[in-house]
Amino acid sequence: MTAMPICATCGTQYARPRPDCPICEDERQYVPPDGQQWTDLAGVRSDGRTALIREQGEVLGIGCEPRFAIGQRALLLRTEAGNVLWDCVSYLDDEIIRTVNDLGGLIGIAISHPHYYTTMVEWARTFDVPVHLHANDQQWIGRPDPAIRLWEGTTSELAPGLTLINLGVHFAGGTVLHWDHGDGKLFTGDIVQVIPDREHVAFMYSYPNLIPERPNVVRRAAKMLEPYRFDALYGAWWDTVIPTGAHEIVQRSAARYLRFVSED
Repeated sequence: MTAMPICATCGTQYARPRPDCPICEDERQYVPPDGQQWTDLAGVRSDGRTALIREQGEVLGIGCEPRFAIGQRALLLRTEAGNVLWDCVSYLDDEIIRTVNDLGGLIGIAISHPHYYTTMVEWARTFDVPVHLHANDQQWIGRPDPAIRLWEGTTSELAPGLTLINLGVHFAGGTVLHWDHGDGKLFTGDIVQVIPDREHVAFMYSYPNLIPERPNVVRRAAKMLEPYRFDALYGAWWDTVIPTGAHEIVQRSAARYLRFVSED
């Protein structure tokens, strides 16, 4: 049986070989100048890569080094209802499987947008859990599987205290996850992007191609997040965490963004 191909640029796994990666050919991503490149899960595990597992506050970050594709890390939330994986990475090996199982396994996986779909079905089958995706992004699923659960509307309760919120930033199904725990936490991938000063966040339609998000989408997203209580915000990469004051930072950043894009 032919190994399922994985795009080397975005990390998406497809059910069968193909010449193109629709996610990379979309204007929110890119095909490298030297053309489309493919690997598979065995290839991702090679090249000297090893699991990278780090405590990040009250959550566990999971990834690999050297980085692969976009280079994001997944986050394991240890909730009273059970462990939930937020976002996903292509890399999965025995060390990660053992670590997650030693912590009690998973009750589910939720992913912010198609750039992080990666090997989500491998993860779902390994831990025997569903993957929750917003239905607005169904067209980007590269490997259909019964484990994938599509949800609709603006919010969905993933588990007690865990709420998925469809902001529609970056992708129509662009989703963040609110954890009503302690002072509150918001997990955003790059739907709400943490920027270097940690005092602001950004909203983009395409990051590599520098296409700004539409003002009406950002305005709606800020309004949707306003009622939620959260002090910390976790972005998509290892160092993209705002430890405190995140709610005010999101609202202030949205107002600043709208000031600039709305000027004549």
